[in-house]
Amino acid sequence: MVNLVVAALFFAGIHPVVSGSSLRTRLVAALGEQRYRGLFSLLSLIGLVALVFAYRAAPFVPVWSPAVGLRHLSALLMLRSFLFVVVGTMTKGPTGVGREKLLREPEPARGILRVTRHPFLVGVAIWAATHLLVRGDADSMVFFAAFLFLGLTGPGRIDRRQRAAFGADWQRFADVTSVFPFAAILRRRNRLALREIGPSRIAVALAVHAFFLLVGHRLLFGVAPLV
Repeated sequence: MVNLVVAALFFAGIHPVVSGSSLRTRLVAALGEQRYRGLFSLLSLIGLVALVFAYRAAPFVPVWSPAVGLRHLSALLMLRSFLFVVVGTMTKGPTGVGREKLLREPEPARGILRVTRHPFLVGVAIWAATHLLVRGDADSMVFFAAFLFLGLTGPGRIDRRQRAAFGADWQRFADVTSVFPFAAILRRRNRLALREIGPSRIAVALAVHAFFLLVGHRLLFGVAPLV
């Protein structure tokens, strides 16, 4: 359990400590942007692998017993998670690494970015929160809490960094988008455009969700989501 806590702290901690602080500026100045990104990606990968292995090796320590009905609720929540993660990954946007030039497009917020400017992180947060609802053991709490932390705090760190780096271009994008899904649309700062989101992207997300719900989760993790 100690190894799991250490791995979770490392994986979740390098983001605010390195990429979300002045240390990033010093590292970029010393290494250059591309080398910094490569180093940070490597550290993130090491942290993720260590976290997964520590989670798999951690003893099962029950804390509470989730209600059976939560499993069916989790299937609905995970559908939303897959939609944000898959569609967000398949959509090019200015919040992606190396895509900042898209901020200067006439309409930088298109598709799923009209719903939230951080679809991938929103999806990760929903995924982690959903698993915290249906897993009542201490090791799962530590594991998924690390991802929930990143999903909830990541958008703010990215926004602050991009605002400092790109000024008015970033602000123009931020003014018509939101972190919380649909907030900009409800405030009439943007509109929902399903065609821009793309039927093919939605279909891929639905297919991936169905695969994990019916087969994939059991094959990969040994647990049937609805049982």
